[in-house]
Amino acid sequence: MTTRRLFVAGMALATLIGLPAYGQAQETVKVGVVLPMTGPFASTGRQVEAGIKAYMALNGDTAGGKKIELILRDDAGIADQTRRIAQELVVNDGVKMLVGFGLTPLAMSVAPVLNQAKIPAIITSATTSAIMKQSEFFARTSMGGPQSAVPVATWAVQNGLKRVVTLVTDYGPGHDIEKGFTDQFKKEGGEIVEAVRVPLQNPDFAPFLQRVLDAKPDAIFVFVPSGVGSLFMKQFADRGLAEAGIKLIATGDVTDDDLLNKIGAPALGVITGHFYSANHDSPENKAYVEQVKKANDGMRPNFMSVGGYDAMHLAYAALEKTGGDTDGAKLIEAMKGMEWVSPRGPIMIDAATRDIVQDIYIREVKEVDGELYNVEFAKFEKIRDPNAAAQ
Repeated sequence: MTTRRLFVAGMALATLIGLPAYGQAQETVKVGVVLPMTGPFASTGRQVEAGIKAYMALNGDTAGGKKIELILRDDAGIADQTRRIAQELVVNDGVKMLVGFGLTPLAMSVAPVLNQAKIPAIITSATTSAIMKQSEFFARTSMGGPQSAVPVATWAVQNGLKRVVTLVTDYGPGHDIEKGFTDQFKKEGGEIVEAVRVPLQNPDFAPFLQRVLDAKPDAIFVFVPSGVGSLFMKQFADRGLAEAGIKLIATGDVTDDDLLNKIGAPALGVITGHFYSANHDSPENKAYVEQVKKANDGMRPNFMSVGGYDAMHLAYAALEKTGGDTDGAKLIEAMKGMEWVSPRGPIMIDAATRDIVQDIYIREVKEVDGELYNVEFAKFEKIRDPNAAAQ
């Protein structure tokens, strides 16, 4: 047989048995990204997308020998749309993983899709503890809400803040965070003077802050969703709580990196607990912040963004571990126990719960080089969601 005939026969055989042949295109793995890119939660989508793209810019577009293709869809923060989009991505587009989900109801809505299709979904943003039990195909790179609240409670008592009013937004994450803070605060010997819940839609904090003034606590502990912190801080300042000697302590959502400079002077001195600050001092974070700013007209990344960045790391690492095998059960199994150094610091995906384990930093808002930053000054290591339990 001539050399040419041998070559042609070899190409045909490779095609028939599914082996890669000379000149054959590299296989593509499609990843569906579902985010609120429009509507009231568009800032979350914008930040997560920036984090995802920063990871790919810094680490390339291949993993496990496969080319990664993103398919981004906008759910506008509406759960019915999230579920429909997830179904379309799986059935019509053939995605092998889903990433995103800006709010708890959005993540919850896709659990039936995952359970039927048996493909992994990596949560970049939603934080309610109960999400993870809805499907064994969920993994999370954001946080379980109480993770940031528990260290704040411990720090508060250690620093003489014994009487506290809690103020949280009245929905799932707020309830989780309120419970996490309250349980730990009481365990440490603190007293909850009053527990206040504020409506999620069209919040007006003024009447609630008046109640806090009247109660005269040592501090107020606050959780509001990302993006609402600027409104809260303005009303906190207008009501004169700081002048009355009431300390403000909070989760990091209140002093979101994306909005901190717009909040301005009222944010100075506020103490928060959270898993990420754009000011975090590490080579990984410096490279990440630089990339996000370069690609997004100077935008400062926030904690939502780093959730997207780490979701892509987890997706890449799972594909590497499976050798490019996209079987959903194998991918989710590969994600269990994964450890790496993120721009936020060292993190791990708990093998039993598929939830993130991470350091929580206590930060103070300070001016650095003419800008406001959450400056870390204490660290609580390897914090788990206290509500998480092995399934």
